[in-house]
Amino acid sequence: MLRAIADDELELMLAWRNAPTVRANMYTRHEITLAEHSAWWRATQQRPDRRYFMYEYQGRACGVVGFTDIDAASLNASWAFYAAPDAPKGTGSRMELLALDYAFDELKLHKLHCEVLAFNEAVISLHQKFGFQVEGILRDQHKVDDKFVDVYRLGMLDAEWTIQRGPMFVKLIRFVQA
Repeated sequence: MLRAIADDELELMLAWRNAPTVRANMYTRHEITLAEHSAWWRATQQRPDRRYFMYEYQGRACGVVGFTDIDAASLNASWAFYAAPDAPKGTGSRMELLALDYAFDELKLHKLHCEVLAFNEAVISLHQKFGFQVEGILRDQHKVDDKFVDVYRLGMLDAEWTIQRGPMFVKLIRFVQA
């Protein structure tokens, strides 16, 4: 389930975000300080165009899902997620399903989009399995360790999710039961 992030979970959230396996796939790759994280969180809570959630599975916090640039006029938003380094297998898929449901059922979006660094092939593939379409590749868009990398822009429309949701839900149920 997606739920509100409690203030006492900020350090846990930061520890996950600073984990090398998470940081390696983010635009911001330096180790974030608690002061920096706290300032970001305070600012984020004041912005109506941002919403962040804790993903909880079997009573345990396992990841973070965020929606940014929520545009109520154009009915679109950007999203991202990251899992705890020790999260159980399938966490990314479960977070993605819940995020898509939230985007299209609660936020009533027409379109949800995201950006993924090109070398993060696992996440690009995951998004595509859920029905996201590659809308473009921003060539040499972001500098990582003195090398420019492409950024994939992916998007999904509400009508596409309506078609894709049932089959993805069935796949996840089968995975959990296996």
